[in-house]
Amino acid sequence: MIDFGPYRRKEKTLRELSQGLDRNDLKQLTDEIVDQQLELIAEVQDEDVVFVPNDPQADDTFAAAEAKRNLAWTLGHVIVHATASSEEGNAHALELARGVQIVLGARSRSEVPWEQMTTVQLLRQRLTESRRMRQEMLDAWPDAPDLLNEYKSRPESRGQNALDRFLSSLSHEEGHLAQIAEIVRQARAARSSVQPSAI
Repeated sequence: MIDFGPYRRKEKTLRELSQGLDRNDLKQLTDEIVDQQLELIAEVQDEDVVFVPNDPQADDTFAAAEAKRNLAWTLGHVIVHATASSEEGNAHALELARGVQIVLGARSRSEVPWEQMTTVQLLRQRLTESRRMRQEMLDAWPDAPDLLNEYKSRPESRGQNALDRFLSSLSHEEGHLAQIAEIVRQARAARSSVQPSAI
């Protein structure tokens, strides 16, 4: 996995991190990030998927309603959000690689309703599906991708080419790994603290 620390500390740009990467590298990075999430949830139980963790830092500025802005995310919520974000980044990257101009701030997002994620099997299926979709988008890249074509989410933002756009979504997804691990830890602790009823 790429070390995104220098990018997050503003010591390096995504363009610098992407130097020397090709489509095969992106496919490997996709497998690595999905595998890490599958490993993190390898021993969770269905009740852990809907467990609401203690998260005093919760602040979703894009929440549909103000009442949900500080809602702590469940394991299912985090995974559907992270995978949807990476799928959007991959969709943009494919368009950019093909030389297609993307309108300023245009979105290409579809997110499974997190409330539907109620079992471990559904989480694994979501991750497996997301891996397949992203790998197939990478398969659709041309042999000579257009790396001069750029996308901007806002007028003042730095332009991103196909590699940059892919890495920005991967960085976002990687940033959720610690959150997933913490939810799993809290859920496991909550389960272990429940004592069986006396007979």
